[in-house]
Amino acid sequence: MSTENAANLAVVTGASTGIGFALAREFVERGFDVIAAAEEPEIHNAAADLSGSGRHVTAVQVDLATADGVESLARAVQEEGQAADAVALNAGVGVNGRFDQTSLEDQLNLVDLNVRSTVHLARLLLPAMVARGEGRVLITSSIAAVAPGPYHSTYAASKAFVHSFAEGIREELKETGVTVTSLMPGPTETEFFARAEMEDTKIGQMDDKDDPASVARDGVEALIAGRASVVAGSFTNRVQAEVGTHLPDALANPLLARMTKPQD
Repeated sequence: MSTENAANLAVVTGASTGIGFALAREFVERGFDVIAAAEEPEIHNAAADLSGSGRHVTAVQVDLATADGVESLARAVQEEGQAADAVALNAGVGVNGRFDQTSLEDQLNLVDLNVRSTVHLARLLLPAMVARGEGRVLITSSIAAVAPGPYHSTYAASKAFVHSFAEGIREELKETGVTVTSLMPGPTETEFFARAEMEDTKIGQMDDKDDPASVARDGVEALIAGRASVVAGSFTNRVQAEVGTHLPDALANPLLARMTKPQD
């Protein structure tokens, strides 16, 4: 994949703010045209902002937590008349609180967006990339994927799912010319904590969260290089990912709960 070719096309979900917007900007700065998708109306402002660089940026406002939304986005990609060169499956939400006390609707919406839409959209877009024999896929997981997630249990489980999914289909596609990379950020300065109602948690109140632009840069560089995964952002994230991978869950659980438990 040549990043100098003006015809290169990237698809980015969850692109209105945060890491998704930063990913879209990173692609634009590398000469890609971009299809930027999100549920919020702000996606149109984001696309207009990114279009100022001279690249063609198309806003697609869809609810990817629904099958109709996923299929609408896939049709928008097909209407471009070419397979995407890069796809960043980044859309996601969190839900904070004790599981039995949180909204079932919110939890199931999280599963639909974080998990179901990732699988659905990948299945719709990958065949064209495989048929062409070239392409790059980036799936936003999290360092939360490698350890238990008390007080955001469904979110952590969803990120474990997409990380495992990325690793699995990467192996399946290794002879096709299409690579799959798992992006694993740590706490990042985005609207995620407010939307997940985690502003009153220790992790939500951290002052040294990562810059989404730095996370996006790490992610796109890993995608272009065809790497299996990247723990993005600070060195602390890499340490935490290693600890989470190797520390027994019985020890990790109470340590992580202190960071994610809502304050009384």
